[in-house]
Amino acid sequence: MLAVDQWAALEEELDPGWEAAKLSFSAEEARAVPESATVLAPLGPGRVGPALQFEVARLGGGPEKLRNLLGRLDDKRIWGTLELLEVRQALDAPRAAAAMAAPRASLADAWDRELAKLAPGWRDLLCELELDSSDYVPRAALLGAPLNPTRRNDALALRFRVSDGGGYGTSPEMTRRCLERMDAEGITGRVTVLLGLADTVRAATQGPVWRIGGRSV
Repeated sequence: MLAVDQWAALEEELDPGWEAAKLSFSAEEARAVPESATVLAPLGPGRVGPALQFEVARLGGGPEKLRNLLGRLDDKRIWGTLELLEVRQALDAPRAAAAMAAPRASLADAWDRELAKLAPGWRDLLCELELDSSDYVPRAALLGAPLNPTRRNDALALRFRVSDGGGYGTSPEMTRRCLERMDAEGITGRVTVLLGLADTVRAATQGPVWRIGGRSV
């Protein structure tokens, strides 16, 4: 299928309120990747393995610009697969106004509030950092490297474990320090303690194995 037609099919499935879409284009032939990057250069693509990833905004003529560039790929007979990776929805007017009127609390402060909710004697936590933008994910993962975070494939979120010092997981103090670093760079989101255990005894183990939906996390 032509790249232009692939985009038409993907665009038709998007919610009317979409704000930006992250896509990837994988050329069928490896030798065509450099030329594909040249054609798609106005979109600022980044190469991830054999694929070129880029983002398109709904406003400002983004979809039309993408159609024109994909048309050039088709004209050059550069065949490949266009995939939709992520979609960011636009806030409706009331929600946008509320968001502007009430700035989000810092991640470090949110972490303090989550800890304050815990029962005394907690030992192990499974936590999640949900980010407000896909742009934040790489930098948050880097600044939060001591947390050994894992990426959720179905959301803009990083999961990590926290321990009181006797098992597998980052200390609450280092966790706060990582979140402070993100705050300093303007990264915003929500911090949540998903699961927690208190007064447990580690019998020659490093801590619990967390399972969500029947899968270890």
